Amino acid sequence: MEAIINFINWLDDFIWGLPMIVLLFGTHVFMTVRTGFIQRKTFTGIRLSVTRDPDSPGDVSQFQALTTALASTIGTGNIIGVGTAIFLGGPGAVFWCWIAGVFGIATKYAESLIAVKYRVRTPDGRMQGGAMYALERGLGLKWLGVLFAALATLASFGIGCGTQINAIAEVIENNVPVGIPPILIGIVGGILTAIVIIGGINSIASVCEKLVPFMAIFYVIGCLIILGINYDFILPAVSAILHLAFTPGAVAGGLVGQGLMIAMRFGVARGLFSNESGMGSAPLVASAAQTRNPVRQALVSATGTFWDTVVVCLMTGLVLVSTIMKNPAINMDSVTDGGQLTTLAFAQIPVLGPVILVVGIITFAWSTILGWSYYGERCAQYLWGKKAILPYKILFVAVVVVGPVLALDLVWTIADILNAFMAIPNLIAVLLLSGVIAKETRHYLNNLDEVDKTEIPCIEK
Repeated sequence: MEAIINFINWLDDFIWGLPMIVLLFGTHVFMTVRTGFIQRKTFTGIRLSVTRDPDSPGDVSQFQALTTALASTIGTGNIIGVGTAIFLGGPGAVFWCWIAGVFGIATKYAESLIAVKYRVRTPDGRMQGGAMYALERGLGLKWLGVLFAALATLASFGIGCGTQINAIAEVIENNVPVGIPPILIGIVGGILTAIVIIGGINSIASVCEKLVPFMAIFYVIGCLIILGINYDFILPAVSAILHLAFTPGAVAGGLVGQGLMIAMRFGVARGLFSNESGMGSAPLVASAAQTRNPVRQALVSATGTFWDTVVVCLMTGLVLVSTIMKNPAINMDSVTDGGQLTTLAFAQIPVLGPVILVVGIITFAWSTILGWSYYGERCAQYLWGKKAILPYKILFVAVVVVGPVLALDLVWTIADILNAFMAIPNLIAVLLLSGVIAKETRHYLNNLDEVDKTEIPCIEK
């Protein structure tokens, strides 16, 4: 077992080395240029996200598609993941996580655009799309589409399930005085998950539409309260983040920077885990949205990365770094992991601090479980047809049940590896179809109300 763990850790270090960072971050920058800096249209996307397009083909509204994607991305990566990035890569990792989010907006836009453009209709009338259809229909690379779908199905049990329910169990264990057996948490989580996902995308989207705004606002208020408490350390925290993003060393408060490569590695990796730009996950639900042309939904989807990383992750990073600087007793030698660092930060709020953290992690993590169950289901159907949906849901719920008793460090490492493997075929699709993306953007960006009259093909699966 020790040899297996050592190999998994080695593989994680290898795949998240310089080549992966160059591929991922390079794609973000390339698509930013190719789309004419599409980030400038972020607020247009926000406006469109609350505009219904009911007469257009699709299964859910644009807002429901966005909140389902946000449910999947605003998860433990925003809370524990940022803490883990700081713990392993130093405060400078916050900068690279944020930068990955800013440029990642363009990649999220691009991957969502081709997901809608190449989507298909199943015999039961449902929309289905994603990187696998972009690879198959747009590039004739069905084998690569199959690979993506297989990796995404596996990833759904890691990033979308195991890590999330494990985080719920850990935060309950650390903050609830009454001892609750982890397996009981898994059973309750499994039952609640089964109740929602049995109804498919409409049921999942309906829950996420109500849950996501509540949980995000609730958590942001908590962060603002802490930043108010730490107000005199906000500017020093910003200075430390910027300084240690490039230079190894130490600053006030016991904060130690690991240097450019380590800070970038953990910042970009956790940024991907948090906002999923480049992974090809969010486009799986974007393709189900009611939208009159691909660019409209692509703009809406891109706002998910803005809310997730540019806003929530940045606030979390400022909260954690300013807390460490204000409380010298909190240092990297006394903290054992990112989750503990986050717990100490929220403990600054009298009485309500632990409550905000517990509620935040539980709602963030459970909503991620719901969103990823849909992602995995779509990929399973692509691989094996409609008959695979029920067995997949049963297996997914089973992982929710046993997740709390799994070793968290190993689960996170495996999730990191699967994230990278899943991103590679998706990034290939984005890069090879960048000409199509640029053309569609030029055509529709100034004609957002124009209806795309391209026929959506029906498939047998």
